[in-house]
Formats: sequence, C-alpha cells, structure tokens
Amino acid sequence: MIVNALRSALLVCLVQAGSAFFCASAQAQIETQTTSELGLGLGVTNYRGEIAPQYQFGNNRPAITAFYRRDVSAPITLRGSFLAGLLRADDANVTGEGGSTPPVQAYRGTNMKGSVLEAAVAMEYNFLDYRARKQKVHFTPYLFIGVGGYYINTRTQTTNQVLGADFDRSGGHFGIAIPAGAGMKYALSQRINLGLEVGVRKTFSDKLDNLYDQDPLLVNPHDNDWYYYSGLSVSYTFYKIHCPPQYKNNKQLLK
Repeated sequence: MIVNALRSALLVCLVQAGSAFFCASAQAQIETQTTSELGLGLGVTNYRGEIAPQYQFGNNRPAITAFYRRDVSAPITLRGSFLAGLLRADDANVTGEGGSTPPVQAYRGTNMKGSVLEAAVAMEYNFLDYRARKQKVHFTPYLFIGVGGYYINTRTQTTNQVLGADFDRSGGHFGIAIPAGAGMKYALSQRINLGLEVGVRKTFSDKLDNLYDQDPLLVNPHDNDWYYYSGLSVSYTFYKIHCPPQYKNNKQLLK
C-alpha cells in the first residue's frame, strides 16, 4: 500500500510538473512576438574630400531620412532606409597653421554644392533589450553597419580665372557606399520611439567634388571622398504576436 501510495504521489507530481511546464511553454509561445518600426528622421549631411579634407561643422546641410526596422532577435535589428540631403564645401573654409587658408586651397579657390540620394540596408546591434518589460528605462545604445547605393550630383566652381576652364564642372554619378556608425534609441511609450544617430559613408569614388582627374599638385588622387549623416528620428512600433498552430485552430484554448 505504501508503494502504491508513493506511485500515486509520484504520478500526481509528474502530472502537475508536466501541466506547469506545458502552461509555461504555452504562455511563452503566446507572448512570442516580433516588432517592426516605421520612422522619419531630420538631420544634416556633410562631405569630406578635396575641398574639405576634415569634417567641418560649417558644411552641415539639411537632410531627411525614412526607414523601416524589423527585429531579428533581441540584440539584432535589420533596417532599410532612404536618405536625401544637400552637400557643400569651400576651400576658403579650410584653415591651416596660424588660422589662414593653406596655399593649395588659397590658389584653387574652389567651392562645391550639390545633393545626395541614398538607399541602404544595415544591421543594428542593440546593447540592451530596450523593449523588455522589466526595464524601467527603455533605452539602448547601438552600432550599425551596412551597404548602400547613392546618387550624388554636384557643381564645382573656382574663383581662380586661370583654373576656371578646368575646375568649373558639374555632374552626377552612382556609387556604392558602406554606412557605419552609432546611435541611441529611447522608447517614449509602447508605440513611439526617439532616436539619435551619427554615421559615416565610405565611398569607393573620388568623384563627389569633380576634382578626381586634376593636376596631382592641386589634388590628392589617392584619397576617396566620404559623406556623413547625423540626425534625430521618431518612429512608430508595430507588434506581431506569433500564435502557435494549436491555438490558431482552436481559439477556445486562449480563453
């Protein structure tokens, strides 16, 4: 009788444990979800190349971006984006020793204005699960890297009449860029998010400023051009709940 009682008790425990495990698993499956975001951003674009050998804050021009994000896992997010911005640079804004314009830039006297369009895909790595319920502050820094295609159209002019015939140019071209950078995400609510991002675009071209084939004494033919985007964004989150087949087929189980 004792053996039978022990067997009965053990069977009850196993049933209870199995039931608890099933309920926990079912609840976890019910709560499994993916999120996606649709957003807009406002910021600035910038250029680095022959006419601006270093990042110059004064060359920032307005830009706008639209993006779609989809989470793959807690730390990994995939993003598709479209960027449109303006570009400008001027030799007169380059400073050398003593605060004066360097000799080459002073002689060239070139300036450039134009625009850039970019379509890109990127992978973001989030350091924190900023959507986790247990977090009091829904925030995470992140890094991103991707690949994109761009179209840049610029016009370059010079104030040096001797160089005018060769340096006054305009044109556009397509190219491939590698976007990379860092940012921060903050969930204001379950649906609304704010973002801050700073990124660079490495290109494989020296044609952004139309000076790629000029006299090597006046330009550096061995250094490709770059452009940048920095900005703020707001996005709206969409949630998709993944319901297991057994619950889809029998919705009474969810009650």
